[in-house]
Order: sequence, then C-alpha cells, then structure tokens
Amino acid sequence: MARTALDPREVSAPVALRPSAMPSSRSRIVTLRAVWALFVASLLACQSAAGTAREAGRPADVQPAPIKRLNAAVQSDPTVLSSRIRPLGVGIAGVSELEQLVAAGLTVADEHNAIHAVLAEEVPTIENGRWRLLPDGRMETTWVIRENARWHDGAPLTSADLLFTLDVVRDREVGAFREAAYDMIEGADAPDPRTVTVRWKEPYIEADNLFSSTHALPLPQHLLGQAYAEDKTTLTEIPYWNQDFVAAGPFRVAQWEAGSGVLLRAFDGFALGRPKIDEIDVRFIPNSSSLSASILAGAVDLTIGRSLSVDQAIQVRDRWQSGKMDAGDVSSVVLIYPQFIDPDPAVIGDVRFRAALMAAIDRQEMAESLQAGLTSAADVFLVPGHAEFSAIQNSIVRHPYDQRQATEAIASLGYARGGDGAFRDGSGARLGVEIRTSQGDDLQEKALFGAADAWQRVGVGVTQVLVPPQQARGREYRATFPGFDVKRQPGDRGFLERVFSAKTPLPENDFVGNNYNRYRSPDLDALLGRYFATIPFAERTAVLGEIVHHMTDRVLYITLFYQTSPVMIGNQIRGVTGTSQGWNANAWEIGS
Repeated sequence: MARTALDPREVSAPVALRPSAMPSSRSRIVTLRAVWALFVASLLACQSAAGTAREAGRPADVQPAPIKRLNAAVQSDPTVLSSRIRPLGVGIAGVSELEQLVAAGLTVADEHNAIHAVLAEEVPTIENGRWRLLPDGRMETTWVIRENARWHDGAPLTSADLLFTLDVVRDREVGAFREAAYDMIEGADAPDPRTVTVRWKEPYIEADNLFSSTHALPLPQHLLGQAYAEDKTTLTEIPYWNQDFVAAGPFRVAQWEAGSGVLLRAFDGFALGRPKIDEIDVRFIPNSSSLSASILAGAVDLTIGRSLSVDQAIQVRDRWQSGKMDAGDVSSVVLIYPQFIDPDPAVIGDVRFRAALMAAIDRQEMAESLQAGLTSAADVFLVPGHAEFSAIQNSIVRHPYDQRQATEAIASLGYARGGDGAFRDGSGARLGVEIRTSQGDDLQEKALFGAADAWQRVGVGVTQVLVPPQQARGREYRATFPGFDVKRQPGDRGFLERVFSAKTPLPENDFVGNNYNRYRSPDLDALLGRYFATIPFAERTAVLGEIVHHMTDRVLYITLFYQTSPVMIGNQIRGVTGTSQGWNANAWEIGS
C-alpha cells in the first residue's frame, strides 16, 4: 500500500527559523494540532482502504487460504463405512474406498499390491525380525504402533485397541466380520501400549495385512467397548458405523446424511501428516444416469469406487472437458464356471470338451467390445499388475482362439456334425449345453450372449438362462446348475481361498460354500495349503505356478477377460488413480 501518513521525519525534525520568525506559543499549539489531525486522518484513510479491499474480496495484509474442497460421488447408497460388515458393507459400490479415506490400518496395499506401513512403524517381515517362523510350525507377527497414531477424537491408538479388534472380529456372536484367516490365530499379547504380537497356529501369507482393510481395521475400544459388552448381537447396528464414525484415517466424518451423502474433513492429527485437501463432499448417487448428469454439470469432480460402466464412462468422457476417464481398477476377471458334479451333458466333465469350448470363443474380441479395449483376454484368474502375475506366466496352459481346432476336438469325442452344422451323438441326439448368469448384470449377460454365440457357431446347441434375483437366492438352485455359470470374480489370491474342496456347496452342508464349480481334488487342496503356508516370495510363487498349471491344464474355469471399473477424475485433481483408490488419500491434491 502507498504511504499516506506523514513521514516521521516531517513531524519530528527541527526547523531552523530566524528569531524574528519564531512563532508565538499559541501559533505553535495550533500548528501541532494541525499536524496531529493530519496524522489521524491519514491513519483512518489507510484503515478504510484496507476494509474496502476486504469487502471487495481482495487480500489486505493476510487473508485465510481458501478451503480446498473435492466434490465426489459413489454410485450406491451405503449405510455403513465398513466394507467388512456382512451384509451391510460387503460388495456395496464405493464403501471400501470410502473406508480407506477415513479409516487407516497399520498397513496398506498400494495399486501394485505392495504393502506399506501407515499406523505401524514397519511392515512385519522376516528380515526385520517382526515376522517369525517357529520350529514347531507356528509363527508370530509383531507390530509397533507409531508414536503419533491418534483416533479422530484425539485419543491415542494403543495395543489395547488392537487386542479389542481381534476379540470383536473373531467373536462368533458378532459374526459380521467372520473369515477363515481368523481361525488361524492362536492368541495375541501386548507387552506395552504400542506393541502387539499375534501368535498363529500355522503360517499364513497375509499375516502382515491383518490390521488393514484386507482383514480387520483397528477398532477404538474406548468408543465401542461398552456397546460390545452390553450386546454383541447389535454391535453393527449402532450409529458408530456411519454418522458417529471415528477412526484414524486421513479424513474424519463431519456430517452424515442418510440417503444423501457424507462430508469428510481433513484430520490434522493423521499419522502420516495432514491431507492436502481440506474437505471431500461425497454424494450418494445410485442411478448411473443421474451420476453422469452430475459429472457433466460440474457437480461431481471424482467418482469413488465401482460406478459407471465402460460404455457410460466413455460417453461422459467424450463430453466432459473438465476431466478425464481413468481406466480404473482391473481387479476382477469374468469367467465361466463348468459344473463338475453330475454335469448335463456328461461330456462337460471331459477336459477335452471344456478346452474346445474355450478355444471356440474369441476372448480378445470380447474384451475389446465389452471393455472398449481397456483390458485384455484372460488366460488365468490372476489380474495383471498383481505382484505375482509375471512370475506365473510360464506355468499357464493356454487355449488360444481357434474355431477349427474346437470343431475337430468335439468331433474326436464321438460327435458328428450334420448338414445343419449341429453336432449330434451316435443316437442322433443334438449336443447342447445350458449357460446361465444373474439377470440384471449387464456385463455378465453380454458375456453369456457372446459365449453362447461362439459355441453355436461351432455346432453346439445352447440354452441361455438369466436367473432372476429371487431364484439367485436359492443356494441349491445356484449350486446345482447343469452346465455353465458366468460370474465375475476377484482376480487376486482371494480367489484361491474359495476353491478348497471344503468350500464346495453340497447337500450335507446345506449348499453353503463358494467353490462354485464344485471341483474337488486332494492334489489341488495340497497345493493350496502349501501356497498359503509359504512365506518367502520366490518359493510361494513357485507353488502358485503349480496351482495355475493344474487349473489351466484341466480347464477348471473358462476365463474370458479382465474387467475394469472406470473412474472419472477432474483435470485439477492430482495424485488420484483409478487403481486401489484411497490408499494414498492424504497425498491427493487440487491444483491448476
């Protein structure tokens, strides 16, 4: 600001006057009053100019920085902020990603599935001594909590919270958090407020992920202890899981509006440092058309989690000048499950027939048409980018697209192709199979239609079944499909946890289990057991190679293509990727 007050030198420097020119006492008083009045007027003018500048929105001396707010949306209407609570949070679009914004674990997996320490000082490893394999076949993992780890309410996160977490997630009376990994835990100890050691009955390769979103994010004992003690069965029904959610992640819940959205604010006390974004306003928009319109209108700058289909995302991308489409998280594989118990026709049980049907499908063309070329055909369940993906490539038995080879293989099984192009057996009965999928799942339906068309072109009759929701809930009906079932499945080691023989849905277990093709093999079970018990990476991937060879050689699954979930990202957003959203939310930025 230009100087408007009098220069101090002008009012304090002596003036050399001749004696005859010396003013009288009264003159001097008048002069001093005039100088003082001019000084005060100048000061008031300066203050008035500063006030006018503030009113006009211009900085005066110091002005608070503007709030950095990100407008985001999930394509669902979540009721909880925990992806582990069954059934409220499991499989709901955006919940796992929202959870990572507000709830940090001791560790986190990045977009390449590499593990990083967050609330812990280090990730337990064999090398640093915090992952110990014991001579009797058991093991121990030890975590040391960061000294500055705090809950959103300011309370320190301690080893007592971790012990409480294990009590809750392993409690069968609670039930909502149950998973097989918890059964491997023998117990846990806390030698001091920042250290906890978990004792395992047997080796488990994901033990370093125990206190993370993969298994069990830490729970605050001081907030949930009383509710847990009073009534375990209603623990997941209290307001803590939404409007009163308190965790230790980079953002905290400032406001929760059921059916509308959640406002998140940066947590100043986050262990890795305050986030660079001040607020994230997340809207719940289940309808894809409404979500698309909100993006194009400028009301949404970022989609979180699984949302728009590839086709819808491309349409928005082509009209959205303020943002872009990220290819997203390639985390799933679309595949066809063959039936292995009493299939109809019985030839489905013959690996040569399954291999022929796989060769009959142009899976790369299917990936290009249904995923806009953003992904590729899948030869194995594991997705590209996974840490173990490149290590098992030489173990895959591939079945490339070749319709001529497919028809020859089917003919070699005793079928003859007539003038109408259809295969028939020795009695003249036409060869036909059933293929089904869930009604209303657009991607799975399109995959079904594509596979059916390919099989019909090589002479196999196909009955196509879209299973309505009410039938889909019938466990026996879904388990006993006669031919083939199209599903999308996670493309990571979680897939392997599903395929143990013990997970097979059968009459004796009331058809409970997610080994969907019902393939049972002691040899595969032994390999799976070795895999989950082998800690060193090189040795473990060698076992995985044997598993992959077993699966692809016997065509236990007709893998079609990898699925992507596109993410829409505004041009001014930095640090956000479509893969594994949320793991680095504290580093997200908004800038030009």
